[in-house]
Amino acid sequence: MTMKAIDYSLYMVTDIASVYRRGLLASVEAAVAGGVTVVQFRTDGGSKRELYETGLALRDLLRRPGVPLIVNDHVDLALALDADGVHVGQGDLPAEVVRRLIGKEKILGLSTSNLEQVGAVDATVVDYIGIGPVFPTQSKRNAPPDIGVDGLAALAARAPVPCVGIGGITIERAAAVYAAGVTGIAVVSALSYADDAGEAARALRAAQGKAKGKA
Repeated sequence: MTMKAIDYSLYMVTDIASVYRRGLLASVEAAVAGGVTVVQFRTDGGSKRELYETGLALRDLLRRPGVPLIVNDHVDLALALDADGVHVGQGDLPAEVVRRLIGKEKILGLSTSNLEQVGAVDATVVDYIGIGPVFPTQSKRNAPPDIGVDGLAALAARAPVPCVGIGGITIERAAAVYAAGVTGIAVVSALSYADDAGEAARALRAAQGKAKGKA
């Protein structure tokens, strides 16, 4: 598999459209201007047709600045959109099957939450992993128990591919998560519920700089 040079520093995971005070697309655009480097299209609402139409608009918006669009769970939607990649969980199709469906060039991400799952990651199949939840989170139903910053650091040290910490990461907590040895952080509410997503993204990137300064 070809190694893909992706900047996972600040990975935005979208929520349902109704939470965005300025609209989903405007908030994502502002967040990208503020420093978001990857966007995952994740939502539980709407028909597949509605997801497709929203995804198309999001794809076109992100292609201008060259920010990768990753589709959560829906492999068919990712292919229909010609998105840059797919992110799947432990209960979705096996990563090997997803890789076969999307081909070698698309990005493939996998959710993990414990040492067994991280140890089972095949670096020839998966491009990056999400590790978490780091803190308790309300944005994902049926999430496994939170692992804390120390748990994240222990799993990140064993990750065979780039990894992002996810789950309950606020601006105030971001520096500690960056300092845990992850490639980046994945954020839902801190960006999606922000009055100004651009300002929130800049604050999260500043936390990354603060963590590097202490390294």
